[in-house]
Amino acid sequence: MQENNHNQHHHHNDKMLPKRIILVRHGESEGNLDTSAYSTTPDHKISLTEQGRAQARLAGSHLWDLISSHGSSPDWRVHFYVSPYERTRSTLREIGKSFSKKRVIGVREECRIREQDFGNFQVEERMKVIKETREKFGRFFYRFPEGESAADVFDRVSSFLESLWRDIDLNRLNNDPSQDLNLIIISHGLASRVFLMKWFKWTVEQFEHLNNLGNCEIRVLELGPGGEYSLAIQHTDEQLLEWGLSQEMIEDQKWRINANKADWNDHCSWYLSSFFYHELDSDDDVKKVDTNSCDDTKNLV
Repeated sequence: MQENNHNQHHHHNDKMLPKRIILVRHGESEGNLDTSAYSTTPDHKISLTEQGRAQARLAGSHLWDLISSHGSSPDWRVHFYVSPYERTRSTLREIGKSFSKKRVIGVREECRIREQDFGNFQVEERMKVIKETREKFGRFFYRFPEGESAADVFDRVSSFLESLWRDIDLNRLNNDPSQDLNLIIISHGLASRVFLMKWFKWTVEQFEHLNNLGNCEIRVLELGPGGEYSLAIQHTDEQLLEWGLSQEMIEDQKWRINANKADWNDHCSWYLSSFFYHELDSDDDVKKVDTNSCDDTKNLV
């Protein structure tokens, strides 16, 4: 079983761990409203619509309610990470209207959580054909011409996660351990999905079934008493199903609520079975291959 490396914080003081890590997709953008906008405006300069700004203000109010209740310390704080794109920065500005200065201990623009690169200017008809091809090829590995695949985004989001844990470990966020810390990551649909994939060690097959976040939709990873983070503390089974999680994935999220962070490998027997045809209880169950009957083994060292 592979090591539970997303929980490399197992050696950290639990008091330093964020109470919540909250993923937020940007509000409705001009590109969401009319895809032809991408043919004349660079992706990173696509702005929010009025509806998108309203969605972001509503999301800010919802986040404040979430963070200030549900057993939080009265002296809670937030730290923001934001993609450098115009639509995510505008979403942050609107969300920020719900938080006083004393609540915000920091904000950082983070290029590694930017949108998937689809190329430069996007010709609408060409992109339609390309996206149809992606559906046939598979969303994770398909690389857009002159752009990125979801696998490429996974690599840079993984790098961001390593930096995030160093920030927490070394307390670069300057958080008082007596305060509940909430990290809010304002990003894009695909980047948020691969963040969750990396965090929870979901497979490529599981990723392919995930549905995109809606505009200003959130995903809340909340810290349980055993040191594990779970989506099931703030989200219902119905929501998780709607997002594309399988029943096994939902059960795993529910287990994480009270789980000890060191017990993941023993708990997730389903993870092993996703890689092997069956599990063997002992060496006696192993069936030896008769190498003398296999011509191809002659070249094996």
